[in-house]
Amino acid sequence: MLFRDLIQDVFRTLWAHRVRTVLTMFGIAWGVVSIVLMVAAGEGLRVGQAKQAETLGRDLMIVFHGRTSLQAGGTRAGRLVHWVDSDIPHLQEEAPDCQYVIPELGQDTVRSHTAYNAAAFTVTGSTPEFAEIRSLGVSEGRFYDQGDVAEGRRVAFLGSDAKKQLFGSRLALGQFVYLNDIPFMVIGVMSSKKQDSSYDGWDINKIFIPFPAMRHDFPDKPPGTPETFDQLLVVPRSVEHHEACKGEIRHVLGRLHDFDPTDKEACPIWDTIQEAKAFRTMTDGMKYFLGAVGIVTLLLGGLGVMNVMLVAVQERTREIGVRKAIGAPAHSILRQFFLEALLVALISGGTGLLIAFGLCALVDLLPMPDFFAGLLPTWQTGAVAMAVLGTIAILSALYPARRAAAIDPIEALRHEAGG
Repeated sequence: MLFRDLIQDVFRTLWAHRVRTVLTMFGIAWGVVSIVLMVAAGEGLRVGQAKQAETLGRDLMIVFHGRTSLQAGGTRAGRLVHWVDSDIPHLQEEAPDCQYVIPELGQDTVRSHTAYNAAAFTVTGSTPEFAEIRSLGVSEGRFYDQGDVAEGRRVAFLGSDAKKQLFGSRLALGQFVYLNDIPFMVIGVMSSKKQDSSYDGWDINKIFIPFPAMRHDFPDKPPGTPETFDQLLVVPRSVEHHEACKGEIRHVLGRLHDFDPTDKEACPIWDTIQEAKAFRTMTDGMKYFLGAVGIVTLLLGGLGVMNVMLVAVQERTREIGVRKAIGAPAHSILRQFFLEALLVALISGGTGLLIAFGLCALVDLLPMPDFFAGLLPTWQTGAVAMAVLGTIAILSALYPARRAAAIDPIEALRHEAGG
């Protein structure tokens, strides 16, 4: 049979059952749209949340000091634990699965002023790796470097809002900011960023200085000592090294401070990697559930295709008998009805795919909340939707096509339309 004749038969069948066909095609198209949109929404939520999490720091673990809840080494439970400067070289040497282990010390009672204005900002001291670990972008100048640390220079890197408060629209680079009346030269300004989580305030409202200057001018407050600091920032060599790195940190600190490494109260860790994994598990579960809803819709559409083709077989029984009587082989009848059903499904599915990607593109033109990156469809989603649709179309077409091919020509010629 010529392809043109096949197309004519398809449209004749569709027109003869136009109401049922439209509903069936709508069901199939809506199933494809549902799969693509639901998975795209889940992906947009995952990507948006991941980007927001990275404003705090990528693959970051924050190790706070705590109080023991277990007895270890003959020491009592309830003992206060503080990290000290001498911990750092031990951790860097004995935790090979950790890429970075750096200290952080902050003060939120430092008075800040310039020649133009005064304010109170959190002042934070750490090492040069802090900018990379905490995702601090540079808008002007630079972040402090190893030379500043080695020379003990009093230099400052300002959060974007801190710069506006202290200098307004004026140039800040090369100017002095006075921290408790101690002059620090401004060497850089942070680019503005949206941050949805923190452990000691928003970065845009902070002043960042090298750790030696922080240690000398603003040491830890009691019950801390001049050698203690607030928290450790730890980054594993990769996500795969995450658990090993965390275990090494607990083991080394437990040995150095005489507490049980399994005592999570003595060494509380804010594990952003674990949180990200949990969130991804949740969004993946949501995508699978919503995708399953779309597949059920496709199955119902497939039943509609089968129903349309069964009715077509019933109404075209006499025509099939005539064709078989003049020598048409059974496989040509089988192929005709099979391809008709397949074309109905594929046209509907292709239309649904175009609608879904078009809707995603339109929605993505709108402003999105910080935690949502928009509807992010992928070619993998479209391929899966079409593969599922193709499978359903084949299954729904087989039975009507085989039934048409099996019609006895003599009985078919006796059949009256509608009988």
